[in-house]
Amino acid sequence: MKPLALTMGDPAGIGVELALAAWRQGGDVGAPFFLLADPDQVARLDRALGLSTPLEITTPAKAAAVFGHALPIVPLAARANVEPGRPDPAAAPAILESIERAVALTLEGAASAVVTLPIAKKTLYDAGFKHPGHTEFLGELARRADPAADPVMLIWSEALAVAPVTIHIPLSAVPAALTRARIEATARILDRDLRKRFGIERPRIAVAGLNPHAGEGGAMGREEIDMIAPAIKALRADGLDIRGPLPADTMFHAKARATYDVAMTMYHDQGLIPVKTLAFDEGVNVTLGLPFVRTSPDHGTAFDIAGQGIADVSSLMAALKLAARLAA
Repeated sequence: MKPLALTMGDPAGIGVELALAAWRQGGDVGAPFFLLADPDQVARLDRALGLSTPLEITTPAKAAAVFGHALPIVPLAARANVEPGRPDPAAAPAILESIERAVALTLEGAASAVVTLPIAKKTLYDAGFKHPGHTEFLGELARRADPAADPVMLIWSEALAVAPVTIHIPLSAVPAALTRARIEATARILDRDLRKRFGIERPRIAVAGLNPHAGEGGAMGREEIDMIAPAIKALRADGLDIRGPLPADTMFHAKARATYDVAMTMYHDQGLIPVKTLAFDEGVNVTLGLPFVRTSPDHGTAFDIAGQGIADVSSLMAALKLAARLAA
C-alpha cells in the first residue's frame, strides 16, 4: 500500500503537533504516512514542545522507507510562519497548497488516501477562500478529475455513523436547500460507498425528519410529507434498505442505533451533536462520493490549547487507521 498523505491543517492549531504525536505511535497508525507541511514550522514546533522528533524532508515515493526512522515531510512551496494559537490569514496559501497536493498525489497514485488535519474556515475566509468548508473544497478538487464527484459528509464511529444532507449552511437556509433530489443523491452515495468502501453488504439507512416529531403528520411542517417520504419511497423501490422519516429525538438511543448502520439527518447539528456526544475522541470525518478516500479527525483546530502538547491524538489515530482500512 502507498503511504497516506496527511495535510498540515491550520499551522496555528493543534494539527502539526498531532501529526508528531501520531508518528510517535509507530506501527499503530494503520499505514505509513507523510506530512505535507512547511518543514521549518514543523521543526520549530517540535523544538518548542521539547520532543526531539526525527524529521526528514523527502518525496512521497521514499516516505514509506523513511517512516520507520523519521517523520517524512514533503515540503510545501508556501511558508507557514505563524505561532501556535494565533491564526493568521497569511498561512492560507500553505494550508490550501497542502490540501491540493494531497489530493493530486492521491489521484495520481503516489498516496493511497488523503487524511486532513483541521482547518479554521474564518482564517481562510479572511484570505478570500470562497468555499463553505473543507468538504466542499475537496469536492471541487475532485471534480477536476471526475465531474461526477459529489461529496457527502459521513461522521463515523463504532457507536454511531451519521450523514447530514445539508452541511455548512445557516440553519435558516436549510429548508430551501433541502430537496428531494438532494436527499435521494445523498442516500444513493451512502448506499454505494458503504458497500464499496466499508464492505457492508446491504446498508441499513435510517432517515430523520426535519421538523420536531417528524412533522407530526403535517401539523409542524410539510417537508416530511412533500419531500422526505417521497424520496424514501423512491429509494426503497430501487432496492435500498432505507426507512423514515423518523423523529430525530428518538433515533439515537442504544436500542434504536442497533437497527441501522447509518443515520441520515437533514442538517449538520441534527446529526453531529449525537455522534460527538457518543464518540467525541473516536469520531472520524469521512468524505464519501469522491474518487479517492478522505478521512479527518472529527474536531477543530483548538487554538486555545495549540502548542501546549496536551491535544488528544485519538481522533487522528482513528482517522489514519480508517483511511488505511478504506484504501485497502
